Amino acid sequence: IYVDQWDWEKVIVRKDRTIDYLKKTVKKIVKAITDTSEMLKTKGFKGVDIVKDVYFITSQELLDMYPDKTDKEREYLITKQYKTVFIIGIGDDLSDGKSHDMRAPDYDDWSLDGDLLFYHEVLDIALEISSMGIRVDKDTLIKQLKKSGRQERFKYAYHQSIIKEELPLTIGGGIGQSRLCMFLLRKA
Repeated sequence: IYVDQWDWEKVIVRKDRTIDYLKKTVKKIVKAITDTSEMLKTKGFKGVDIVKDVYFITSQELLDMYPDKTDKEREYLITKQYKTVFIIGIGDDLSDGKSHDMRAPDYDDWSLDGDLLFYHEVLDIALEISSMGIRVDKDTLIKQLKKSGRQERFKYAYHQSIIKEELPLTIGGGIGQSRLCMFLLRKA
């Protein structure tokens, strides 16, 4: 069976529901990708010289920098400049009344999520490798479902388990397998 996305989930404690914990997790993922690229070089592949220092920016800060650009144009400009970028806060409305990108209201906490992007020189694009975040808790789920007008979801078992605090707090995400291979092997 071929699965194009590696999904992961990690149980956390309440004190880990912070931007700092999110950033620490992103840095670990970037280190794993960097280590993989270095290993590929020892196996005869050209590999990629990855900028290890992740440039963190919020989606609002990015909009403030490039107010006349679309979300994808903003991603391209910031990623071309810094090479390894994590955009924090995807899903909630920004000052222009739009979200940077669509996100389900019952999955990630929109203030504690983001996208990991690398500049892919071969294609001259900002390549999204991972969308990830700290998952909703009871309060965030209620807030985001109401804000998005999706209150009918409160009746579902999954949502009730979050509201009753029966499920653990988690952080998780997905890593695009073919995208990662394309990036690390410098392919189009």
